[in-house]
Amino acid sequence: MSLPQQLRDESDFDQLPDNIPVTATIADIEEKKGFIVYFIFVIEVKTKGNSKYLIYRRYRQFFALHQSLELKYSSEAPTGSYTCQLPVLPGKVFMGNKKEIAESRIPELNNYMKRLLCLPTWVLLDDLIRMFFYQTELDSQQVPRALRRLRPPTRRVKTVKSKTDLFSAPRAEAVFDFSGSGRLELSLKAGDVIFLLRRVNADWLEGTVRDKTGIFPESFVNIIKPLPGSDSDEEGGASRNGKRAPGSYSCLRCYLLQPEGIDTRDICVEEDLSIRPSHEDLLSRMRDVFHVEDIALNYRDPMGDLIRILDNEDVALMVQESKHTGSKVKRPVNQYPWELLVTHAKDLTVYNTEY
Repeated sequence: MSLPQQLRDESDFDQLPDNIPVTATIADIEEKKGFIVYFIFVIEVKTKGNSKYLIYRRYRQFFALHQSLELKYSSEAPTGSYTCQLPVLPGKVFMGNKKEIAESRIPELNNYMKRLLCLPTWVLLDDLIRMFFYQTELDSQQVPRALRRLRPPTRRVKTVKSKTDLFSAPRAEAVFDFSGSGRLELSLKAGDVIFLLRRVNADWLEGTVRDKTGIFPESFVNIIKPLPGSDSDEEGGASRNGKRAPGSYSCLRCYLLQPEGIDTRDICVEEDLSIRPSHEDLLSRMRDVFHVEDIALNYRDPMGDLIRILDNEDVALMVQESKHTGSKVKRPVNQYPWELLVTHAKDLTVYNTEY
């Protein structure tokens, strides 16, 4: 392994413990779906002791690490501190396609990690770096999908798809048009034949149409051939102990309050019911769902009044109050106990101002 001159001498390197990371390479990017969509870098880490493992990091974690290292080791660090020349981290990008941004960052981040792990030994022993490259329990539980950047080049092999009798498979016909909201939901046109894969919950199914797979409400289709065991109460992704089964969805009910009426949506996300999203994530998702920019988020208090949500503390209060009022409302097992009411930001007429 060739090391730049800035690095320790070999005797220092020999004294490092075996679990110190010495190389890190981005193996792939993976899309994460939830209240918002983002991409995460799958990184293969090798240690001095020749062990290998995968970690999953967002760009924001790279950015936070770099800022902390600059405070400790840059030339502007407090007098008396050790300093060193830190590598350059690619800057933030605020506009553009998220996948393309993540792909373009891979070479730069690989170079950043290479130079970072070639810093003097006393920097490598810093807890900031060790914890960034440490494989957490959450990292170890994730299953990598492709690791395409670690694959050796292979020759293309022509494959022949086996012919199956699709019309013996569970299927349904769309009775109405349905416009899917977000990438998880399947858009349908009346007359479409959807091949059913599984039941998500009492009201939603997952299926395939025109080579696209997603979820859709059962009320929009006519079942031609039902799924096996479709009468089972547990097929919808929730077990008897109330926990979500792997690969199932959680449902969030939300409303857009307008002078001409109320637009009701059920939004499905790959987040556990115990997850409390941030105010920013919810605001971003509601803008995408209702295609309105200047909005405000709200919830109803126990008295039935509309309360505007301004920050994460208000989100926490909404979730807390739902624990007291949620038991009075019968909901599907995979639906959040709290609901969002979306209003136009400048519309204050929806609030009760009489005391």
